Amino acid sequence: MPQDVKDITIIGAGPTGLFGAFYAGMRGASCRLIDNLDQVGGQLTALYPEKYIFDVAGFPKILAKELVKGMAEQALQWKAPVHLGQKVIGLQRASENGKPLFTVMTEGDEYPSRSVLIAGGIGAFTPRKLPLKDVDRWYGRGLHDRILDPSVFAGKRVLLVGGGDSAFDWAVNLQGVAHRILMIHRRDGFRAHAATVKQVQELSAAGKMELRTFWELKEIHGDDRIEGVTIVNNKTKEHERVPVDCVVPQLGFISALGAIAEWGLEIEQGEIKVSQTMATNIPGIFAAGDIITYPGKLKLIATGASEAAIAVNHAVHFINPAAKIEPGHSSNMAIFGQSED
Repeated sequence: MPQDVKDITIIGAGPTGLFGAFYAGMRGASCRLIDNLDQVGGQLTALYPEKYIFDVAGFPKILAKELVKGMAEQALQWKAPVHLGQKVIGLQRASENGKPLFTVMTEGDEYPSRSVLIAGGIGAFTPRKLPLKDVDRWYGRGLHDRILDPSVFAGKRVLLVGGGDSAFDWAVNLQGVAHRILMIHRRDGFRAHAATVKQVQELSAAGKMELRTFWELKEIHGDDRIEGVTIVNNKTKEHERVPVDCVVPQLGFISALGAIAEWGLEIEQGEIKVSQTMATNIPGIFAAGDIITYPGKLKLIATGASEAAIAVNHAVHFINPAAKIEPGHSSNMAIFGQSED
């Protein structure tokens, strides 16, 4: 069935998009969230759910997944629909009663709204695949390019491939979960935090896992599921077959604006240029978070939340010029069951 018209369609369900959904509800604006990923939370969920974040107001430290949980609870109290696994492929522009009407098109549906808030973080991002010709056949059979639930690896023999933060973080976080952890990297230089690298090296020295440098994955073996791999030393050319149950490549992500880059937005070095009101050069389309640029821009979760609030307030005013831009204090709002002092 056709989707109904919302006041705001928010592209991206990471922290910025979630706070935008909360703010839309607080302002009495209807909205929806669309995301290419299969869970809300953006980079926090996909890249480092088990890492602590220290620079969010009100929390001395908080796990990324717990921050997402809280932000989702806050955002979705207004029952805004969330459409996950939806890749944006286009935008149609029309009018409704003399005012702009935007229809965000995905591979699965069309979503009309009176304004759009782009909160896509670093853009639509997908995990880099292993450079193996038969790699696709192993997804769902022991190959995991994202870890959403560590318990999936309980008692398993796990091969981690990579030398960045994600690979090292999971080498630590799967301790006591996986039966055996082998981590390989194609060189002896790492792109991870020094403290985590040291922790993994200590775990390896203590025999709690194995870390090998200059080794690469050559082939995956098995019938219905992964049963083993062949790895090769790129210096000595030595080959070794290793029994494993799961392969977890952590090779980074490929990010891009995708179809959004074709909308006619003003873009600078892959980022969307906005004004101080978070407005783009297309009236009715706003943007916030890591995907935008302006003088003095800081790429922080805290900044993204502020930008989402600014964008939503101005989107509400764009839709209805009689609506105030300033929302007032939440502590005095009837929507929260409060009254003015």
